[in-house]
Amino acid sequence: MKDKFYTYIETLQKTITSKLEEVDGTAKFKEDIWQRPEGGGGRTRVIENGSVFEKGGVNISGVHGELPDSMKTYFGVKEGNFFACGLSLVLHPKNPKAPTVHANWRYFELYGNDGEIVDQWFGGGQDLTPYYLFDEDAVHFHEVCKKACDKHNEFFYQTYKKRCDDYFWNTHRNEARGIGGLFFDYCKATEAMGMQDWFNFVTEVGNSFLESYIPIVTKRKDLDYSQQQRDWQEIRRGRYVEFNLVHDKGTLFGLKTNGRIESILMSLPPHVQWVYDHQPEEGSAEERLLHILMHPKEWV
Repeated sequence: MKDKFYTYIETLQKTITSKLEEVDGTAKFKEDIWQRPEGGGGRTRVIENGSVFEKGGVNISGVHGELPDSMKTYFGVKEGNFFACGLSLVLHPKNPKAPTVHANWRYFELYGNDGEIVDQWFGGGQDLTPYYLFDEDAVHFHEVCKKACDKHNEFFYQTYKKRCDDYFWNTHRNEARGIGGLFFDYCKATEAMGMQDWFNFVTEVGNSFLESYIPIVTKRKDLDYSQQQRDWQEIRRGRYVEFNLVHDKGTLFGLKTNGRIESILMSLPPHVQWVYDHQPEEGSAEERLLHILMHPKEWV
């Protein structure tokens, strides 16, 4: 399964980066092949200063070795080796009318002293972070997510949409990072869903990513915007940074397992503002966005 999934994310990385270069029209992805001293490595692809994308990364990795002590405690085991692989992407468009997007699809194996698999699971999801909210974009993104889920289980969308709202929640701000999408983790074999079934579901979601995002960024990338709107984008990007550094489990796992720091932190936008006690104008589009971030909405 690990070989099968890694082959899948290698292909998916190529598909996604090719399409993003086409949409940007100017910038190309820079590629870094890296090795992890403890075992494994990855392929990082980053795009910067393009016509559409100010910064973005589409990374794959497959790492293995002994679990660090902190992760042994987290998983509740005394000894054990692991294998983890996945694709992680974050895209920060230049235009504040175009939303940031994040996605991740991953697979994990945990081994006993004899080298046998003692646990294995899939995880992942995708979520949208707009700075100016166009309702039809939110509906489109969630409709694509729901369509992918419904092919496998009628309850997946409502379950994983709720988990996304709960997970991407900036507790210290009492607001969501964005307008959600899907979040699933610890997807393990059961009588109803074997590992092949979970593979089919996760790859269905992965394959739907371009359909969920490209029409939105294509529609918004050339809209006019003011410096004030750009400032708001950078203030909201600050909230994005706060979540990734304070709450995100993937960032924590990468740092705890001696992952490649440039790849782990590629999600951080290049231009950000932290303005003291910033409050949007009453009745403005900015205030409406904040209201929805504090009260997650059912879009479909």
